[in-house]
Amino acid sequence: MSFRIAVSGAAADAVRRALPQLVADQVASGITSLDPALWGPAAEEEAAKRLGWTEAVAVSRPLVPEIVALRDELRAAGVDHIVLAGMGGSSLAPEVITRTAGVELTVLDSTEPGQVRAALADRLASTALVVSSKSGSTVETDSQRRVYEQAFRDAGIDPATRIVIVTDPGSPLDESARAAGYRVFNADPDVGGRYSALTAFGLVPSGLAGVDLDEILDEAEAMELPLAVDIDENPGLILGAAIAATAPLRDKLAIVADGTHIVGFADWAEQLIAESTGKDGTGLLPVVLEPSAPELSAGLADLQVVRLVDDAGTRLYDDRTRGEIHVSGTLGAQLIVWEYATAVAGRLLGINPFDQPDVESAKVAARGLLDARPEPAPAAFVAEGIEVRGTPEVIGASSDLPSAIEVLLEELPTDGYLSVQAYVDRVAHPELEQLRALLAAKAGRPVTFGWGPRFLHSTGQFHKGGPAVGVFLQITQRPAEDLAIPDRPFTFGELIAAQASGDASVLAEHGRPVLTLTLTDPAENLAALVAAID
Repeated sequence: MSFRIAVSGAAADAVRRALPQLVADQVASGITSLDPALWGPAAEEEAAKRLGWTEAVAVSRPLVPEIVALRDELRAAGVDHIVLAGMGGSSLAPEVITRTAGVELTVLDSTEPGQVRAALADRLASTALVVSSKSGSTVETDSQRRVYEQAFRDAGIDPATRIVIVTDPGSPLDESARAAGYRVFNADPDVGGRYSALTAFGLVPSGLAGVDLDEILDEAEAMELPLAVDIDENPGLILGAAIAATAPLRDKLAIVADGTHIVGFADWAEQLIAESTGKDGTGLLPVVLEPSAPELSAGLADLQVVRLVDDAGTRLYDDRTRGEIHVSGTLGAQLIVWEYATAVAGRLLGINPFDQPDVESAKVAARGLLDARPEPAPAAFVAEGIEVRGTPEVIGASSDLPSAIEVLLEELPTDGYLSVQAYVDRVAHPELEQLRALLAAKAGRPVTFGWGPRFLHSTGQFHKGGPAVGVFLQITQRPAEDLAIPDRPFTFGELIAAQASGDASVLAEHGRPVLTLTLTDPAENLAALVAAID
């Protein structure tokens, strides 16, 4: 079978308790038959236009020959490097698909000027850009498209020969791109971004980069019947119950890649689960962990471990892994099973898994800052070249960098989590991710790590709409050199600063403690930051 799951401990109890009712309520067949009433009257209107992902394999099949033909056309023209401008579901799915296939794809999911500048400088003469935006108005992808258009023109290249658009039919981007002569692929408008892995959003950039799309669609298709039937062996029902029906609810979901052939799957699952369930004061918080993460040996009662392996159901549980959920399978199978399971989890949690009511607030705040252009708030103090700011309960009791971090961690409730948000060039400074394990060891609680601004399209919903138990460490950087956005009154540096400040202000309005550390020289400041944590 292309997907296997094994459960034990509290997860097994949850399955035994919840599965019979899910089967009796015909939830699996209801999802497959596009029944919008499964999540209650309040969710029915949204669900009615968000279940197209269950039919994604059939809808996407006709796209494959078109994608392959365009790939061959581009390669014949000397184009062998694909860059993807996309955020959230538009970038995370192609990233895991191409990394697992061992195919190169440059994912540009940042507004940090250094990261954008580096992408522009990398083989522009042999590059094609895929611009993916469901709404067609996403500020990050619009800005990336503009700067690439200008770069192509400056290099004497017609942008219409190098830019491919993926968007919903009738979106502003759809209309303007067709008018400009760009190649456009329309995605199914009845699929939300985080459920779009097997639609044009996941397949166009992956296929142009060289992935065998028929293989991944075949893998997903093999799971359609097992997922559609109302039986106890349905893997989507089992996984949904295991993650969302524990009693009491284990609402921190540790996702651990441990021997799986799939690369980066946990990051994709993080967005799917957090944005789908984190609302109305409830939700499941995915925590992407390495097998050696401190949280796994801390005995946290509210942490449910999901271990991604290549042999679920065959390797025995031991003292280290007792009580965990083990899943294995092909990539296409994993994608569609987790989509079903997340929809099932929404029903069990009593929420609408297809909306994102708190995502827009950070966007509105960022737009307001870009329009008003206020002077940056002065730092409370500067330590080792790091500018320190924060909400009053954090910064008011701090005198130096170590005490600021200590005070932030003191704000952690016993059932809380720390979110590290790095608005930093992730290509140039991947070492910042090492801070996650250091902080987890110090805090004794789950710690998530997200690159800004991409996490705003992922866990950003949970931060504002989920349980009010999070504390937040923002890490920003002063750009060494800014980058203009053609025909826009703001730069990339101003945009990412507004995105960080806007999100911090919304978190503060929700009563969340925030500590913001601005690095003036990331390479040098990191050592001081590690020392302050230790």
